[in-house]
Amino acid sequence: QVQLVESGGGLVQAGGSLRLSCVASERISSFDAMGWHRQAPGMQRELVAGISSGVFPNYADSVKGRFTISRDNANNTVYLQMNRLKLEDTGVYYCHALRGPYNYWGQGTQVTVSS
Repeated sequence: QVQLVESGGGLVQAGGSLRLSCVASERISSFDAMGWHRQAPGMQRELVAGISSGVFPNYADSVKGRFTISRDNANNTVYLQMNRLKLEDTGVYYCHALRGPYNYWGQGTQVTVSS
């Protein structure tokens, strides 16, 4: 069973930065794609950033220029660097991995941006 473990969430003031980490129990190169999704209270889960081998990362319009997704294959880790955080970035951030028809999710990490 694939396990994805997120860390790095917390409380930060608007304009600040956080870096989220997602450690996978298997080689991340074995996944077709990985990404970060978030869910704000009362809202649907949405894709924030995605990354696949040989393909440029993709970002939600709301985070372009502020967030950067990256991967460290040697450590089976995917990161999300979040800069210039805004109040609307608040939510639970989930790591996601896709392999064929199978979707895998982490347990989520809370990010709260305060004014």
